[in-house]
Amino acid sequence: MPSWNLHDMPDLSGRTAVVTGANSGIGAVTALALARSGARTVLACRDAERGRRALEAVRRAAPRSDTRLVRLDLADLASVTEAADTIAKEVDGRLDLLVNNAGVMALPLLRTADGFEMQFGTNHLGHFALALRLLPVLGVAGPARVVTLSSLGHRIGRIDLDDLNAERGYSKWGAYAQSKLANLLFTAELDRRARASGRDLLALAAHPGLSATELGQAGPKLSGRNWAAKLERASRLYTQPASAGALPALYAATLPDAPGASYYGPRHLGETRGAPGPARRSARARDMGMARALWEESARLTGLDPDLV
Repeated sequence: MPSWNLHDMPDLSGRTAVVTGANSGIGAVTALALARSGARTVLACRDAERGRRALEAVRRAAPRSDTRLVRLDLADLASVTEAADTIAKEVDGRLDLLVNNAGVMALPLLRTADGFEMQFGTNHLGHFALALRLLPVLGVAGPARVVTLSSLGHRIGRIDLDDLNAERGYSKWGAYAQSKLANLLFTAELDRRARASGRDLLALAAHPGLSATELGQAGPKLSGRNWAAKLERASRLYTQPASAGALPALYAATLPDAPGASYYGPRHLGETRGAPGPARRSARARDMGMARALWEESARLTGLDPDLV
């Protein structure tokens, strides 16, 4: 579909969805689009006050929608566990769509509540734990999808299984790229395991191109002749609004007959902007051996059973 947009969203009446980081940017657009299309929508947000304002905004824009708010701090596994339990109750035991949207980018070296490097712990481990803890309600009443947001930055990412928590050295952009590569490897392995177990569950991924969101605005100013500096200069020319950046995730969430493990992004200007379509992933993102190894290590770090799927 060459010009897919929000008007192409299908009727989602009777479906339930959770969007992490739904208080601003791409997450807010995604949640509103799902609510307007009839889905019961849960906004999973770290900041309670900002989440409350986002909930009110959705209810004003889609007054007939069934929209809820759950507090979720992906940088705290205890919060993830509590949020998953609350979500299961809010959706009455049925979840059809999980959009792993929330994330942080290019932070100085910080640690999560559980001692993980903040970007890896939030962007990957938090979503990994949330998805596994929601498995009892995902797809119990029909086909379900897990859509995880990655980034163009995954292409320079490397997974260091021996130093996932940056104990031997730290690069804020390297850590970000690693977390976004991890998102794609998680998607591939979740989809493989779901197929092998016979679950009616698809795992897909998307990226927003270069979009004007709080995530990008909160990042540091860049300098030097490296990929990050080039990305910043390009963004001044090619950044698109969050309303456009959300389209690939919504496309992945609702496209009929989408293949499992698909990856979508903007189709134009090097995948920086435009209508959604298939996106290119790096060779490392297609390494199923690494996907399995990362899954096992992620389960160990989060204390979860790797064979839940």
